[in-house]
Amino acid sequence: MSDAPETRDPRDEIVEHLGAMRAFAISLTRNGSLADDMVQDALVKAWTNMDKFQRGTNMRAWLFTILRNTFYSHYRRRRREVEDVDNVMADSLAQKPDHDGRLQMNDFNAAFDKLNEEQREALILVGAGGFSYEEAAATCGVAVGTVKSRVNRARARLAELMQLNEGEALEATDQVTRGIVASNPSAA
Repeated sequence: MSDAPETRDPRDEIVEHLGAMRAFAISLTRNGSLADDMVQDALVKAWTNMDKFQRGTNMRAWLFTILRNTFYSHYRRRRREVEDVDNVMADSLAQKPDHDGRLQMNDFNAAFDKLNEEQREALILVGAGGFSYEEAAATCGVAVGTVKSRVNRARARLAELMQLNEGEALEATDQVTRGIVASNPSAA
């Protein structure tokens, strides 16, 4: 003998409607995986709002209404979203935490202070100042080759002091530092 519908716990009845809910969701979404997600979302909503279900009314109709509303909410949300299959948009929005850059900046400052005066001067002129090698050479009163040599030795020494592997980039936090560590002065 079964319990009368009014005395039976409505949560026990939910299981009886799962197959019909999935079929309805597939007819709405045309996608089995998405349909399963919709049914799951609808079941969670039904379970958490079980106190709003009126005993003695049609459980299937109540569940289908929740499922239908879940589908339309998902559909409206998807219309506003931009599909980013290759994560191109997400990658452009991602940002490393600032503390990584600050820590490397501290390391950079300590290493930069260990360079000799001529190397620091060459790096500042060519990297940070944006001078060409020729302009930096004229400013320092030395040959162009001397400035190139100082810049290359300074960058190599910085990489060594900061324990950067070949090709490993420094997470520079400002334009000046990027200019100093860039191997191509115009790349900053």
